[in-house]
This record gives sequence, C-alpha cells and structure tokens, in this order.
Amino acid sequence: MGDSSEEARAKAEAKFQKQQQADQQAAAAKAEREAQARAVEVNTARLKSLRLTKEAADKEAEAKTEQTSGMTKAPATKKQAFTLTEPRRRVVLLDESERSRPPA
Repeated sequence: MGDSSEEARAKAEAKFQKQQQADQQAAAAKAEREAQARAVEVNTARLKSLRLTKEAADKEAEAKTEQTSGMTKAPATKKQAFTLTEPRRRVVLLDESERSRPPA
C-alpha cells in the first residue's frame, strides 16, 4: 500500500509541475503579445504624427503658392482610360443614286 500512495503522490507532483510550466508559458506568451501590441501602438502614433506633419506642410506650401501666383489652383481631375469594346467600323455616306446600287 505504501507504493501506491507514493505513486499517486509522484503523479500528482508531475501533474502539478506540468501545470505550473504551462501557466508560465501562457504568461510569457501573454506578455509577448502585449509587448507587440504596445509596439504597434507606438508605431501607429509615430506614423500618424508624421502624416499630420506632412499634411500641415503641404497645406502651408499650397497656401504660399496661391499667395505668390495670385490665382487659385483648379482641382486636378482624374483621367479615365478609353477602351474600345468593338472594332472601329468605317461609315460611308451615300447619296440617293448610290444607295440603290448593290455594294461591290
């Protein structure tokens, strides 16, 4: 009987150690995810700051250009591509006398 209680105790100890190791790994993974999330937030804030700074500089440059030129700039229009869906056909206008003749 002494052996079975020692075996049970060894199994319980092994199970406990395994659970502690899993908990430590989970905590490490959570800390890594949080660190990555913080890094993404910092980078996003940096990029936003750069974008806002650039937009402000662009507006300032545009305002200076308008002041120096004395004219306002027309908004740029986007050009659309022209594509043919059918081959081009030649149209020939015929007068009355040519219409009655069959085509050659």
